[in-house]
Amino acid sequence: MCKDYFYSSIFSSYITDYIHQRRLSGFSFTTAPYWLSRFDRYCVLVNVTKPAVTKELFDSWSVKSKTENKTTQSSRIDAVRGFCIYLNAMGIASYIPRNFTKAEKKVPYLMSDNEIHAFFEQVDAYETSSPAVDAFVRLAKEYKILFRLIYCCGLRNSEACGLKYSDTDIDNGILTIRHSKGDKDRLVYLAKDVSELCGRYKDYLIRILGHEPEWLFPGRDTEKPIPNTSVDRIFNKFWNDTDSSKACDKKPTVHCLRHSFVIKRMNLWMASDMDLGVMMPYLSSYLGHAGTEETYYYYHQVEEAFESIKRKDKLSSRVIPEVEYE
Repeated sequence: MCKDYFYSSIFSSYITDYIHQRRLSGFSFTTAPYWLSRFDRYCVLVNVTKPAVTKELFDSWSVKSKTENKTTQSSRIDAVRGFCIYLNAMGIASYIPRNFTKAEKKVPYLMSDNEIHAFFEQVDAYETSSPAVDAFVRLAKEYKILFRLIYCCGLRNSEACGLKYSDTDIDNGILTIRHSKGDKDRLVYLAKDVSELCGRYKDYLIRILGHEPEWLFPGRDTEKPIPNTSVDRIFNKFWNDTDSSKACDKKPTVHCLRHSFVIKRMNLWMASDMDLGVMMPYLSSYLGHAGTEETYYYYHQVEEAFESIKRKDKLSSRVIPEVEYE
């Protein structure tokens, strides 16, 4: 969902053109406009009168505030850096930093099978507190399908929210993911039970709305898809309602469902003695990763892996014998 912002600084027309050009190139470009609106307001505040980003201006904008983490700081710096590159391409000399704060790498929380089961129990038990509002009743139904699709297919939150009704081919069990990370399209194949679930849900939408909607998961306004942020909030609610959340010191996110899908798939392959070297390129393509390195990165601190590795490691005991103490 692309949100438009109002720009009023000396850079306003340039920012508007920059965003327009990026979207014409096929990028969804949803986060940068927000940070550019913040940068625009900052330029008004410090009274910038010339349409060029100097080193002093960039450095003052880049200072980390007391309330933000490195990931947020990196995101807003990177948005303005991209804008500076555009200004230079337009013949307006602007400062482009070569080294700047990088986002923190966080290992997602890996939900156990019991935690996932408890989470979906909350999803299925959910009923809106406003049954007189048709949109809220419909959304309660949507959550049940949306979270299952994310978990069973390893989708990103944005990919699930941005699915169009017409891009769900139930007859062939295929989802078409358009303009995902890196502006790539890909096909995601559905298991039979997931495909049947989606088919019943699509029939429900037509029945409840009276027509075929544009989006597979329409928001409260049926002309627009459900926002990623709304899915984040309802995920938190469902998780916080589980008993598991009370004993967990690290809060999972929607992305953890995708993470769990990847780990479970790899564990099943390892348990059945399938060659990961052969299978991983298929999994990477299915997930929309640039290569297998991105997919292997998910396999951090996974307890189940050690049993599989130990079972497969039949050679090391002969090469490196166990030490015996007298």
